[in-house]
Amino acid sequence: MSTHTESSTRRSRTVIYVVSVVLLVLFAVAALAMFRHARETQQSLAKADQLIAEINAAGGTAPSREQIARVLGDDGGAVCANPNAALSHATFLSQLSNGATGPGMRPVIATSRIAQGELQIIKVYCPDKLPEFQQFVDDLKTYSAGGA
Repeated sequence: MSTHTESSTRRSRTVIYVVSVVLLVLFAVAALAMFRHARETQQSLAKADQLIAEINAAGGTAPSREQIARVLGDDGGAVCANPNAALSHATFLSQLSNGATGPGMRPVIATSRIAQGELQIIKVYCPDKLPEFQQFVDDLKTYSAGGA
């Protein structure tokens, strides 16, 4: 068996490597641009408008339409992934604390408005999961502040 002698020059190999890297970078930039554009579809903007209306009707202050569409997309993102799972409930409950860390962290009786944002998101983006989450929120011990 014989071996083939390499006939390409170092310069030609370098040109191939440089062109390959440039194409890879261009494809990555194009993919990122298309990903961002795909997230802000008309459906996500329509749902963002609906959420803004719900938040304003509840007396809250909503983020911008673009921020909501970018974070929640058209399916609710992480909020609707599994809002009624034990881990999601534990994460929510961990946010109802006195703000300390470590051994000083204590649960608190929070205002009844504390869950309204998440309830509004679930109502707009994944209404099929709302009754179970509403029951979870209703079971929390809360207080009304300022008539809310």
